[in-house]
Amino acid sequence: MTDPGTLDEVHRRYERERLKRLRPDGNDQYVAAEGVFAHYVDDPHTPRVERDPIIESASDAVDVAFIGGGFAGLLTGAALRQAGIDRVRLIDKGGDVGGTWYWNRYPGAMCDTASLIYLPLLEETGYLPSEKYTGGADILEHCRRIARHFDLYRDAVFSTEVTGLDWDDADRQWVISTDRGDHLRARHVCVGTGPLHKAKLPGIPGIGDFTGHSFHTSRWDYSYTGGDPRGAPLTGLANRRVGIIGTGATAVQCVPHLARSAGELYVFQRTPSSIDVRANRTLDYDELAPKMGPGWQRRWLENFTILQTGGIADEDLVMDGWTDISQRIRDRVLANPERGFGPDAMLAAYHESDDEKMAEIRSRVDSIVDDPATADALKPWYRQLCKRPCFHDEYLDSFNRPNVHLVDTDGRGVERITERGVMVGDVEFELDCIIYASGFEVGTDFQRRWGFDPVGRGDQLLSDAWAEGMSTLHGMHVHGFPNLFVIGPSQAANLISNIPHNLVEAGRTVAAVVAEAERLGAETVEVTAEAERDWVELLESGGRTFGGDPSCTPGYYNNEGQPIEGATRRGMLGYPTGPVEYFRYIEAWRESGEFAGLVFD
Repeated sequence: MTDPGTLDEVHRRYERERLKRLRPDGNDQYVAAEGVFAHYVDDPHTPRVERDPIIESASDAVDVAFIGGGFAGLLTGAALRQAGIDRVRLIDKGGDVGGTWYWNRYPGAMCDTASLIYLPLLEETGYLPSEKYTGGADILEHCRRIARHFDLYRDAVFSTEVTGLDWDDADRQWVISTDRGDHLRARHVCVGTGPLHKAKLPGIPGIGDFTGHSFHTSRWDYSYTGGDPRGAPLTGLANRRVGIIGTGATAVQCVPHLARSAGELYVFQRTPSSIDVRANRTLDYDELAPKMGPGWQRRWLENFTILQTGGIADEDLVMDGWTDISQRIRDRVLANPERGFGPDAMLAAYHESDDEKMAEIRSRVDSIVDDPATADALKPWYRQLCKRPCFHDEYLDSFNRPNVHLVDTDGRGVERITERGVMVGDVEFELDCIIYASGFEVGTDFQRRWGFDPVGRGDQLLSDAWAEGMSTLHGMHVHGFPNLFVIGPSQAANLISNIPHNLVEAGRTVAAVVAEAERLGAETVEVTAEAERDWVELLESGGRTFGGDPSCTPGYYNNEGQPIEGATRRGMLGYPTGPVEYFRYIEAWRESGEFAGLVFD
């Protein structure tokens, strides 16, 4: 199945569409949800209850404090508990655990990686999801299940935002300051605030002028819309004119619910998403039983990662859109052995497989959307992995409803927001409500996203230590910042298709290091400058980065189309030989008992 015209014509269309969307301001096109926009990130789920500040002395210090109560904090906390570490404290600005799943309760929220590998610690907690792709409400409940199972609520502090992190060299502890006036203490601190937690707004002129109702999807206002996170009808939107700005993964999931309930729905599109089949279904555990058994989830994780990154396995246990992409590439390589199996052969196979897949995705639009002009506007003209691939069975059908209107801006975006609505070109669309599906900050400086700048040994700021870019061992340890662990995929596995897998391994690694410090009676653990330098040089020599294809249409995968070099590139590096080899490497590293590169004092 191919598009009309030659592939050369298709690729020229890709370039034309990319150029339409290039903006010199890059990430600066967005504004932070702070100051006059701070109300967009108020917590709609848990009322803030005033309390006295917590002031702790050195003797009160917990063993490990984790900044962030999402999967990173939960998985590290669980691993620490399993390693016998008693006092573990989660700190989160939300009113409960869950991280992105605490905030993202918009209707239709759902994981787009199969739930049997996306939801961590299923065996440990004795839980099995009912569907192949789990809804957000059930994911949040699983987060709570993990917290209860591993007693992580005990010392947790919620509705509290960290504002400062300072190393106390005399007591060999970290002092944590918060917006509540707290001075908390911990021997070890982990930062795992997640790559997608700080909401951003489009910097559209007049964004503050609208006199109707508005909110960000990560703070869905059910008091206005009616309904609930489990998909009850949004009865409050009947007879209302609703506009949604943004057509990424979030909009793809919530638009069908808005379409069913709103009087009129206007979807303002700058760039269409690629929409592949989701085919969600109830899981049949009688059918799956032969593939499970003790240790099944780890085997499934390894199987998915091998296949999704182009490796070969006897069976595809997960069978989703992610493994389909990669298996197409692998099969082309194997079908053309005369090309060899080097990088050039892989790149050629990727391009050919992608040409085929994107032609199928565009053809799918034609097969579903009735109006030819709307169908044409919904077709993505870029390679599939230029943006987060989307999988949905109802999004495209929504545009067949008479109350749903696609407002395609041909790559320009919304030009202005007025008191009454949204301007596109010379047309003003009068609205009762604007919903911003504009996502989260990704390419901004870490201290802006974290909300604080750690101060390490000798009063050194982490921002100064990283002036030339992120510099770590394993994406986790930073020289000059003892007992500090940075948790995330960067400078490690960099597996983007299934973030929790990165966090499972990171949690095990933190627990192993902290347990070793306990065994030795060490007050500090710190990476040597040499080990940190060698690790970064290894990553740079491999050049494997998250996203970064300059030929892609702009988005957060490629730094909004801006050059990826210097400090920006460093923050996107991953293990040279890929996630599978990194996970094998880090398991061997921690199980050797040597903890090469670290000094326990």
